[in-house]
Amino acid sequence: MATLAQPLVDPDADFSLPGWIYTDREFYEAEMARVIRPSWQIVCHESDLARPGEWRTIAYLGEQVAVVRGEDGAIRAFHNVCRHRAMRILEGASGCAKKLVCPYHAWTYELDGRLSGVPMKRDYPALKLEDNGLVPVGVSVWRGFVFIRLEDDGGPSVAEMMAPYDAEIAPYRFEEMRTISDVRLRDRAVNWKNVGDNYSDNLHIPVAHDGLTRLFGKSYAIEAAGWVDKMSGQLVDRPSDNVWERFYQKHLPRVEHLPEENQRLWLYYKLWPNMAFDIYADQIDFMQWLPTSPTTCVLREMCFALPDARREMKLVRYANWRINRVVNAEDTWLIERVQQGMASSSYTVGPIGASEVCLRSFAAKIRDRIPEARLHRAPAPGWSRRPHGI
Repeated sequence: MATLAQPLVDPDADFSLPGWIYTDREFYEAEMARVIRPSWQIVCHESDLARPGEWRTIAYLGEQVAVVRGEDGAIRAFHNVCRHRAMRILEGASGCAKKLVCPYHAWTYELDGRLSGVPMKRDYPALKLEDNGLVPVGVSVWRGFVFIRLEDDGGPSVAEMMAPYDAEIAPYRFEEMRTISDVRLRDRAVNWKNVGDNYSDNLHIPVAHDGLTRLFGKSYAIEAAGWVDKMSGQLVDRPSDNVWERFYQKHLPRVEHLPEENQRLWLYYKLWPNMAFDIYADQIDFMQWLPTSPTTCVLREMCFALPDARREMKLVRYANWRINRVVNAEDTWLIERVQQGMASSSYTVGPIGASEVCLRSFAAKIRDRIPEARLHRAPAPGWSRRPHGI
């Protein structure tokens, strides 16, 4: 697997990923192991864990993970699974607790994961408390946001992935932001890669998104930098015919800490492999597309912003939501039909244009991790268990 210290050399760069890998069960299992389990996933903002004992959970790939603020102020992550009978310890999306107590048999864990209490402890002659703490999960905090990953394959941190854009993100003061819209989950009947492909696809903007075209004109641009795709557009001055777009254009208030060129800039970043955040002058949105099967996924979304009591800011944020609700509906219509087309026997691979740098970058990384993605048709079953693949 390449480290991407240098750009990947992809002999298949002029072709898309093949349709079969958007529906195939064996490929899905391989990419869960090689791509999703080792990848970083956002959980929350560290301000959501302000006090000792506050916790948040995230569930994906059959795993339940809890992120907890300890008495020492450290943020830790654990599998949300009791070491006794595998009971889920923390129920729900968030909460606060002095100790983590299993609701099945009352095994008790400290906020740092140590097992500290077992009813009828003498009934377990082989039990060693020090060997039965909660199983830790990798955790990282980047610019105030908390991420976890199920496995460490030596891949880069979020900070390392975002390094090419760190300077342009710094003025937004992520660390001082607060949650303004908690987690929303939305099921989608598409392979997870179709969500990401669409997110980084610039060519469909003038065709399928009339609203974004009215807002950005011809300013929409994309680039790929290793682990990150960047998209951007400047709001045009010509008033839109749409009421919410026009309201946003007219009433977006000045944000004093941002440079002049960022006042009316919309920025989008997609992080490898399934996570993105949209940066506006008024707020930022985080989104990840978590796989649930070869042909389904769930979108997990959150919104954050700096505290701002101005009435016009509150109204502009609502207008932003109205604009993006339309964009999301348009994208859902598109990707559902692409997913259906991927299942057609008529489709193998398609050509990728030289300008489609983000799609090329993603496809190269998938092929690097799973070489069978170079095949235009699915190989015979059992290919993922053979020692040398293709």
